[in-house]
Amino acid sequence: MSLTSLFLRRVTSRSRPLLSLTTCAFSTELDVESGPFTPNTYLPVSFEDISTASYRIRDGIRQTPCDYTPLLSQRMGVELYLKKDHQQMTGSFKERGARNALLQLTHEEKKIGVVAASAGNHAQALAYHGKLFGNSSHVCDAQEARDKAEDFVCNDNMVYINGFDRPEIIAGAGTMGIEILNQVPDIDAIVVPVGGGGLIAGLALAVKTLAPNVQVIGVEPEYCSSFAAALEAGKPVHMPTQPTLADGLAVPCVGANAFEIARAYVDKVVTVSERSIALSVLRLVEMEKVVVEGGGASSLAALIDNKLPELKGKRVVLPLTGGNIDTPVLGRVIDRGLAADGRLVRFVATVSDRPGGIAQLTCFLRDFGVSVKDIYHERAWVHASISHVAVKCVVETQSSEHALKLKQRLQDEGYPLVWENFAGHQVPVEF
Repeated sequence: MSLTSLFLRRVTSRSRPLLSLTTCAFSTELDVESGPFTPNTYLPVSFEDISTASYRIRDGIRQTPCDYTPLLSQRMGVELYLKKDHQQMTGSFKERGARNALLQLTHEEKKIGVVAASAGNHAQALAYHGKLFGNSSHVCDAQEARDKAEDFVCNDNMVYINGFDRPEIIAGAGTMGIEILNQVPDIDAIVVPVGGGGLIAGLALAVKTLAPNVQVIGVEPEYCSSFAAALEAGKPVHMPTQPTLADGLAVPCVGANAFEIARAYVDKVVTVSERSIALSVLRLVEMEKVVVEGGGASSLAALIDNKLPELKGKRVVLPLTGGNIDTPVLGRVIDRGLAADGRLVRFVATVSDRPGGIAQLTCFLRDFGVSVKDIYHERAWVHASISHVAVKCVVETQSSEHALKLKQRLQDEGYPLVWENFAGHQVPVEF
């Protein structure tokens, strides 16, 4: 008998309620400000809440695969499994909590409707499952969302559903932990992306209840480490945030309920660089043929950054929590990943300004198997003689080793060279 059925045999199902739903997509900063959006008291969540949620949402949530990945396992030096929750209908794990919360509204709350603040995934999940219950959804754009949300909650008495701190949301997110334990035996660790804290709180509670020896490790971007700051302060604190590739995790303050739960069960929290996040997205595209957003790939980034050396040789599960990334953004992230991997390099070579000088350089690059992505020549700001020109090149190589060989060959050919390579260094957000 599975762990799920063991704990859920006596739980009865509920009929699907009707719902009038409004979702407002805007900055998650609203979640930590005063007013109707912040709970005044701690609202506990139990394992029974999570196990009941697992049964409650079973008809509307996909049990996503948790697949072994031989290529990444070999590269990372761990026995690696990927929990592919980006395969939910709206592309993220947020559906678990959204559906669980909507199914527990009272009759009056269903009549009034709900309002949500979200950077995207939570809003999509609420809108999708609200529509399944038979009512339309109204989505506010980012500019008007704050005022609209306050109007809905304060004037219309609509129910505000926090994307990571409401107990029903935390319990719903925790169902992923039960699934993982059912799918992969003898796990040593689960490495979880952390934004507002709802996922790691629910998952850690479920996992530590059923398998106390499994480590639960949180991962945050360096540019927004609000959970690590809360652990240091002993309470949620407001953190300044910077733009990050893991924008779905850029929450300036973790949820109060989520923090109280998670602090008791989470073994460790690490932060990861922008470079490693970009590399994680690239590795997943190339090796696993999956497209995952920066926040969803951040658990892999912890291994790429070598922040968890103690997991070498261990059986580790990485939840891929979301796959909602805009196509133009994906292109930029892949380019940054290539730069971080040493396969996209930028250099300045000084060549003769006589006819054929630049052609000689480009022919050399062609013969060396290098793809020229961008090229620009500069005559005015050159320290060499008037008969020379500086040529700025961005080229794509086959590997970081190929790039180093290119550098050496250019120097051997006598080209004065300024070499810029982001491999092993922080990839600037404003590159």
